[in-house]
Amino acid sequence: MQELSLNVLDIAQNSVVAGATLIRVSVEEDRRAHRMVIVIADNGCGMDEETVKRVMDPFYTTRTTRKVGLGIPFYSMQAKMTGGDFSIQSKVGEGTTVTASFVTNHIDCLPLGDINATIVSLVQCNPDIDFLFTRKIDSQALEMDTRVFREILEGVPLNTPEVIAYISDYLTEQTQIIQGERNES
Repeated sequence: MQELSLNVLDIAQNSVVAGATLIRVSVEEDRRAHRMVIVIADNGCGMDEETVKRVMDPFYTTRTTRKVGLGIPFYSMQAKMTGGDFSIQSKVGEGTTVTASFVTNHIDCLPLGDINATIVSLVQCNPDIDFLFTRKIDSQALEMDTRVFREILEGVPLNTPEVIAYISDYLTEQTQIIQGERNES
């Protein structure tokens, strides 16, 4: 994969398949320390310890359409190649948390990519699942919670084109603010 946001998409899709009703995606960047931590956590079916060990094997997959599962092993490799770390914590019946940390000034660190488009795509393709997205850059943060949108929209589906456009615009505007590219007004 050419950017880390595509790894987020892959892991979040695993959460969808695992029956999650809430998927949390967090991206925290500390520019001064050259660190970025990405956490994807769900309340899906979870995995036992043996399965957690097996998902790190590229020749293990639960999918029936192919015989390899490279997403998690590659994501782990990408984090560790930068001097970062990778972990999976899971409990059957409670969910799974995947955490990857990256040293962002390392030559092997992939760019984050368009994480906002990734989040918008997840919401658009999975309108019945709730997503909590947080992004922190240094001391500035944004949060997007589809549960709040659901409450305000009173039954309007999240994948309605106007809602998706709003979510996309909201994330773009809030990202510009936390990156210091735009003043809050």
